[in-house]
Amino acid sequence: MSIAENLKTLRNELPKEVTLIAVSKTKPIELLEEAYQAGQRQFGENKAQEMALKAPQLPNDVEWHFIGHLQTNKVKMIAPVVHTIHSIDSLKLLTEINREAAKANRTIRCLLQFHIATEETKFGLDEAEAHELMKHTLGSDFKNIIISGVMGMATYTDNQETIRTEFRRLHKIFTTLKSTYFAADDRFKEISMGMSGDYKTAVEEGSTCIRIGTAIFGERNYQSFK
Repeated sequence: MSIAENLKTLRNELPKEVTLIAVSKTKPIELLEEAYQAGQRQFGENKAQEMALKAPQLPNDVEWHFIGHLQTNKVKMIAPVVHTIHSIDSLKLLTEINREAAKANRTIRCLLQFHIATEETKFGLDEAEAHELMKHTLGSDFKNIIISGVMGMATYTDNQETIRTEFRRLHKIFTTLKSTYFAADDRFKEISMGMSGDYKTAVEEGSTCIRIGTAIFGERNYQSFK
């Protein structure tokens, strides 16, 4: 099936309120252009340099989502173009994003990333760290960021019940943060969870934003992008 056909299949499956992010990391710009021509406007990258190089090659109405682990020294590369950063895991990173967003005269949406999987290699906050981060953030002079939700990656497994349990945990974390810190803030609304192998479970458990690569573009290509 073509990229356009893959996108159409996914859109027909998804509730209208769920945002589909096409994970385009490692993909050449021609494939992103093909997805764009099929109506896709949200693209996800996990390398700052790759996003910075690709962004000028697509029209300005594209929303760029950064979905990988982000080092503070790379924030300046994407601050002029990124719409949402899904991987906030420290106050230091949030502070740097606010600083670089101010330089670029922009406001950047940020999602708090939580470690919900069993693998040690996954990045993310635990709940105690998140509450500590919020204490330092609320009332601070962070005028160029919007904390708009949470993100998490489930364990890489075929066991859908394990995945479902982890997604439910993330949804519960979102609900707690919403009621504790963002009850009056309609902008805190996103639960970014679900990829090609588990997005159906994620949607059932309340995802508002899924990150799909393989099911749109095919198997991952680790060769250099153009």
